[in-house]
Amino acid sequence: MNDALLGQSIQRREDHGFLTGAAKYTADINLDGQLHAAVLRSPYAHALIVAIDTSAAAALPGVAGVYTSADLATDDIDPLPCAAPAVVATVEPIIVPPRHALAVGCVRHVGDPVAFVVAESHEAALDALELIEVDYEGLPAVVDSREALAPGAPEIWGEAPGNLSYVFEKGDRTAVDAAFAGAAHVVELDIVNNRVSPAPTEPRAAIGSYDGATDTLNLLLTGQGVHGIRGQLASAVFKVAEDKLNVAAPFVGGGFGLKNFVYPEYVMLLWAARRLGRSVKWVADRSEDFLSSTQGRDIHASARLALDTDGRFLALSAATTANMGAYLSSFGPGVSTNAASTAMGGVYDIPDVFLEVHGAFTNTVPVDAYRGAGKPESNYIIERLIEAAAVQTGIDGVRLRLLNVIDSYPYTSSLGIEIDTGDFKGNLKEAVRLADRTSFEARRAAAAEQGKLLGLGIACFLETARGAPSEGAEVKFLDDGSVELRLGTESNGQGHETAYSQIAADHFGLPLDSFRYIQADTTLVRAGNGHGGARSMHMGGSALVAALEAALTKARPIAAQMLQADEAVLEFTDGEFCVADSSRSVSLSEVARQAKGSLDSYERREDAPFTLPSGSHVAEVEIDRDTGAIRLARYLMVDDYGSMINPRLTEGQVHGGVTQGIGQAMWEEVAYDPDTAQLLSGSLMDYTVPRASHLPSFEVHFRQTPTLNNPLGVKGSGQAGCIGAPQTIMSAVLDALKPLGITNIDMPATQERLWQAISNASG
Repeated sequence: MNDALLGQSIQRREDHGFLTGAAKYTADINLDGQLHAAVLRSPYAHALIVAIDTSAAAALPGVAGVYTSADLATDDIDPLPCAAPAVVATVEPIIVPPRHALAVGCVRHVGDPVAFVVAESHEAALDALELIEVDYEGLPAVVDSREALAPGAPEIWGEAPGNLSYVFEKGDRTAVDAAFAGAAHVVELDIVNNRVSPAPTEPRAAIGSYDGATDTLNLLLTGQGVHGIRGQLASAVFKVAEDKLNVAAPFVGGGFGLKNFVYPEYVMLLWAARRLGRSVKWVADRSEDFLSSTQGRDIHASARLALDTDGRFLALSAATTANMGAYLSSFGPGVSTNAASTAMGGVYDIPDVFLEVHGAFTNTVPVDAYRGAGKPESNYIIERLIEAAAVQTGIDGVRLRLLNVIDSYPYTSSLGIEIDTGDFKGNLKEAVRLADRTSFEARRAAAAEQGKLLGLGIACFLETARGAPSEGAEVKFLDDGSVELRLGTESNGQGHETAYSQIAADHFGLPLDSFRYIQADTTLVRAGNGHGGARSMHMGGSALVAALEAALTKARPIAAQMLQADEAVLEFTDGEFCVADSSRSVSLSEVARQAKGSLDSYERREDAPFTLPSGSHVAEVEIDRDTGAIRLARYLMVDDYGSMINPRLTEGQVHGGVTQGIGQAMWEEVAYDPDTAQLLSGSLMDYTVPRASHLPSFEVHFRQTPTLNNPLGVKGSGQAGCIGAPQTIMSAVLDALKPLGITNIDMPATQERLWQAISNASG
């Protein structure tokens, strides 16, 4: 393989479309004769539906149809699926209540869809919503997972007594209990991982259509994994063969996990398109997206860390409650269980770890994967415990980390995760060096003279990157000499077109512009698991390497025949097959034309292990002692993503992930009224996402230890920033508050929360 392009920070090929407006998103697309849809959503968090009168809405000029769950029942449309029971090994079977596209008899969160209107215009559809009359009988509601599991809580589902969906355990409870019994130090902490919204720039949108001639349903949407969405819709909801339902996505304005799942609107759009024989379009506004799209995190943990007299970690245990919301989303239970368990203990050598998870139903929007999906929660637990252990034992937090960090590879964690390579200790030492701790106390004293509390935080993270353990890639040679790269992973702005072209250009010795990237269309791409789990280069890139190699293997005998030479004397370099020690050569493009399609290759990457990205981050925060106002003064990271295809793309991913992690730590929180379960943060006026002005210039440092788990040596970078930032920020916040005796505070560290903590500490 020619490495001329690998590792170079090449400008993204996609940027021209983004910068000129040529890139088309779902909302930009209109099909001939399309209708427009709107959804009537419940204003109640929990209520019986006594009656629905749609007659006035149906009679409004321009309205093509007004539908309720009764209409769906006549067509035998099944509930939305949840994949978790097939993959999550719970102590007791997961209870999965039915989630219908439109509420049947009862609504269970504010925003639950009750009726679906289709009209000639968006405005007519909205007008019709106002004419639908629904008689509700209100019921008690609960939003906190711990309260939902407590005796006497309002019951959300009759088939889930006590609002319990599942109990999950992993690890050796007996060994962990024994380690705690013999420990010199035991640190205990209640840790909250606050609920957040992925809040992508582009809200959800979709267009459903139906081809009567072929009896085929078609869904165009802003999505992350079109094959998975197609499979679930076809097999579980509509009960049709997969080739009778196609799903495609144009340019997508961010997903972060939220756009990986089947939603009620998609079912209704396809059903209505088939019923009416016309395409139907729906675009959510921002508030509707907050009310209906999955949210993330919302974990409460009672965590303990056992240490010996020297500060070595002996055992870790975490008993957590996971808020699932009112329904189980597609992969929701897997986030707090399987996914979280892979990163429990972080980068540390902990002999025994035990995780127990109770999944709770509440009257809130369903929770599912959000950037990092379980790994941020697990890393946050261990890093917060280490900070508490430093206070309790009097051992410096950095020293505790260096004493316990894994420094020998390969390493197998107590929960069975195999770490092939890394340099966790080296990452931490470099971050400490760059943090300039020696001069920090002088900086803290200078800040104090100005009425400011200055804090320095240093924390680590471990990502377990892979997502679904299989992926495919196809290489197709076109008549014009270009090559299509068809992959089952999907870009939402990460730069896949550029990175995959770099890989292919290195293998084939062709210019970058020789390649066309095809994604997110079930009619063109054979199969795929989209993106999620920082898997694209590890899984898709590995499959692509195999497909490129397969194409070259097929090309070699044809080239030998064209050159009238033995295959053994052929060399392939710079896009040409050459006869050794001669001037005879033939280009790969010429061989492809001669082959007439026989070079096309499809290969799969199956049962791949995780890659283990890691890093150490540093933050400095400044808090105004009088007002609680907080400013992030500095943020640096030392990260290891193995070999990098394009460092510029990697840095962009890191910037975005860190920003989202900082947002969770400092500003973002999905809030519900505890009495009414009304969503209080239903717009960007109420839900604070970070702005550029909130952030310093990030200092990014890469250290590369290539993984042995794929031919490219790459480790996933898409989620890591979001995993590393929360504990780093909160470590800095707690360090700033240390002079006041404040040892614990929950995310987000907002100005109000900090002011209250400072006021309470000051008496």
